[in-house]
Amino acid sequence: MNYTKLLKTLVKKEIIPEEQSEKIAAYEQSKPFSIHWELRTLLYVGITLLGSGLGVVIYENIDSIGHNVLIGLIVAAFLGCLYYAFKHRKPFTWEEVIETEKLDDFALLGACVMFLTLEGYLQYQYNIFGTRYGLAAFLPAVLFFFLAYRLDHRGVLSMAITAFGSWVGVNIAPIKLWQQKNFSTADITHISILLGVVLIVMGGVSEYKSWKKHFSFTYFLFGFNIAFVAILAGLFQFEMKLIYLLIMAVLSYGSIWYARKTQSYLFLLMGVIYGYIALTYWIFHWEYTNAMDFTLYMLYFMSSAVGVVFFLINIKQIIGLKK
Repeated sequence: MNYTKLLKTLVKKEIIPEEQSEKIAAYEQSKPFSIHWELRTLLYVGITLLGSGLGVVIYENIDSIGHNVLIGLIVAAFLGCLYYAFKHRKPFTWEEVIETEKLDDFALLGACVMFLTLEGYLQYQYNIFGTRYGLAAFLPAVLFFFLAYRLDHRGVLSMAITAFGSWVGVNIAPIKLWQQKNFSTADITHISILLGVVLIVMGGVSEYKSWKKHFSFTYFLFGFNIAFVAILAGLFQFEMKLIYLLIMAVLSYGSIWYARKTQSYLFLLMGVIYGYIALTYWIFHWEYTNAMDFTLYMLYFMSSAVGVVFFLINIKQIIGLKK
């Protein structure tokens, strides 16, 4: 065991006495082993397999079972999961709910999956939304946001943000762009940047006002990634490259600032990597248009290598962690 070697080293260096080492070793050998995350993973996988299996059963037996029966079963499963989740709900609070029942969060996820299955099935079979695709995305977004805040579930919040992004894309981007398969328009890029900024602002408000403060991580994760990718798409395809670069610089600084505040490696890497990609592309594009010397390319790569080494060596100090 790794702790055995560590204890021997500590005893050898006279950091701890032999008796204390034996007590620690006895505790490590007798303490219970937690399989909490293994069980949660199996339950999440089970929910996914259940949804897939129901889809296969429906597809294979649609003629013999009947549409109304299938819709009734899906509705029953949805209401059953939702009932179980609300039955075991805790009193509402803007703080994080720590104590939860073992299965209520999985029941909530199951209810969300059943709702999406029901909506998709009704649209496919009866075309209840027609061409109002925005409404099909708006309904789950509203429901999932409500459930996420009422039952304090970050997984459902992620589903709500995804549905919200779909609603924004379907409503603002003209339908003809999808029909013509023309996704290179600048409107979609600008809408995506705006969506990312809106999510970042929502995360900031959530943290500043302490309205489900723990939700801010999810908002920031979606917001920064959407905005960064959209900015890179605009930088690669369209004019106004300097404007895109300035927006990238502001968001990269914000991501790094948040990383230092929360001591997060993830947001630090996001800010640095996305910013580096944008800066590298802009420099190479500027040098290409101005026919600069090839030597400058080599100098840039050398300085970048030095910067990467410095960054990796001092990454803990950058985010405020001690060695």
